[in-house]
Amino acid sequence: MSMFCLNLYLNLRLNLTMIRSISIFTIVLVAVGAMLFFSSSIESDSAEMDADNYRAAKAEKSGSESPTHHLPQVIKSPPMPENPNLAGEAIPNNFDARERLDRELMVNSYRHSATLQYLKLANRYFPIIEPILAEQGVPDDFKYLAVAESGLRNASSPAGAKGIWQFLAGTARERGLTVNSEVDQRYDVEKATRAACKYLKEAKRDYGTWMNAAACYNMGRSNMRKLMNAQKETQYYDIEMNEETARYVSRIVALKTIMQNPERYGFQLEAYDLYPPFNYRVVEVNGAVASWGDFAHKHGTSYRMLKTYNPWLRSSKLTNSAKRTYQVKLP
Repeated sequence: MSMFCLNLYLNLRLNLTMIRSISIFTIVLVAVGAMLFFSSSIESDSAEMDADNYRAAKAEKSGSESPTHHLPQVIKSPPMPENPNLAGEAIPNNFDARERLDRELMVNSYRHSATLQYLKLANRYFPIIEPILAEQGVPDDFKYLAVAESGLRNASSPAGAKGIWQFLAGTARERGLTVNSEVDQRYDVEKATRAACKYLKEAKRDYGTWMNAAACYNMGRSNMRKLMNAQKETQYYDIEMNEETARYVSRIVALKTIMQNPERYGFQLEAYDLYPPFNYRVVEVNGAVASWGDFAHKHGTSYRMLKTYNPWLRSSKLTNSAKRTYQVKLP
């Protein structure tokens, strides 16, 4: 009996010890959990306060800055010009013609980097192109055709068109330009502008309007004639064309509209943002040049600068067996 009582007593002490240990462990767990919860809540509240403070500071800063110091983030439909026209020829006042123009205004208003480059390069090339257009009797609006064709860069198309005015080799030769492996005057902006004027005046004479002349420039005169004969139409906006040519005149007018008033379409440029015209002197070359690199160094410049000022030089040398005289520009 006494042994039984002793065992019972020992079991009770063991159970009490275990219960006391479990209770202490539970209390510790609850305390740790509470600490973690309150710590997380404090951090969350702090992060939320920091985010609110950041947004408030950003809004205050944004409100105090000039619009020229940040990119606009509000996307709106670009405004339509009051009297859209190409060289005084009005775009028809119907939904089809206006929606075609609206499309090109949207594309070029929100094609930011490309249109920005057009505006910068225009400061360099328009002073060259404008007096030639005036001299040749071609409307000033056609400088925007050059923008539509090449973005005012000496581009090369998959079809083989080259230069700012994007002449094919055969068409360029027909208009008096030299095109060979050493000299390609499609890359000479002055000579190519005169050649473009010849083409446009011939197309205007044969197809009646400047809009039709622009379409001919894009798709070719024979293709334009086929469409006009087949459809019994004579006006550009009444002719069903391939998509590129159907967009072409509207694109020129859209570029004209944006580039004449860039601020209205969200482009903020200062005078120092624009690319300056080239300052150069001219050296006449009427014989062979064994190395344009040696020629450049002799005249105090680099091969790269020589080619930048004279992109129509297409080789590292000049044979010039015909003894033509070339005007080489040097910085």
